[in-house]
Amino acid sequence: MAQVKRVRRAVSGIILLDKPRGFTSNAALQKVRWLLNAEKAGHTGSLDPLATGVLPLCFGEATKFSQYLLDADKGYETVAQLGVTTLTADAEGEVIECKPVAVTQPQLEALLPQFRGDQQQVPPMYSALKRDGQPLYKLARAGEVVEREPRSVTITRLDLLSLENDRASLAVACSKGTYIRTLVEDIGQALGCGAHVAELRRTQAGPFDLSQTVSLEELERVHTEGGAEAVDAYLKPVDSGLEHWPLLQLSEHSAFYWLHGQPVRAPEAPKFG
Repeated sequence: MAQVKRVRRAVSGIILLDKPRGFTSNAALQKVRWLLNAEKAGHTGSLDPLATGVLPLCFGEATKFSQYLLDADKGYETVAQLGVTTLTADAEGEVIECKPVAVTQPQLEALLPQFRGDQQQVPPMYSALKRDGQPLYKLARAGEVVEREPRSVTITRLDLLSLENDRASLAVACSKGTYIRTLVEDIGQALGCGAHVAELRRTQAGPFDLSQTVSLEELERVHTEGGAEAVDAYLKPVDSGLEHWPLLQLSEHSAFYWLHGQPVRAPEAPKFG
């Protein structure tokens, strides 16, 4: 008997998922897409499987704005395991070096300012960046190491929340493209003992923070009780990620051309801030 194809719904909006640990961003997206039975979906930048926290998922018309969320600043809280260096710079990688830790809180706090502001950061080999069409992590798994160009990133906040024995909790606010694994690894090298990311939680993505998120378990519960339509209650408006942008009113004539992809002349330049 032929399998009946599932007819997907043309829903639009943004769901702010608190991504659980162990899921790739795409796996989390596809799970929520299935719960919504959504026709079109996309996420706004990957979180490592190890990481949890704010992951905006765009559906339908909201996918057209996903690039703006991808380019937005991010916030994180991370736990750095001092004294242990791993192949992937996180807790899932093979341990390659262990060193004793003799770091005090004043020493660490005195070091952090050099990592704030504009930085040149070399992306890790274990990343989704591509070289000649191949993701770097695939080359790394094959034992290859290729030269990576440093990238300009900005660290606007880097604060020590606590230091307990050999585990340092840090709060970070940064520009897009910043690798927290690389930041922690660089701090470990500067301390002389090495370090890797033991825990990572994204606390902010653009205008969205953890207080606005919903867990995967909650979405599954709602779906079980009321089906895909019940999950719609967690969809934020398509433009909710752009609320900090200025509002520009178009005439009916201009709106017609704009909706058909044509440039229009604004009566005045919109003002930010």
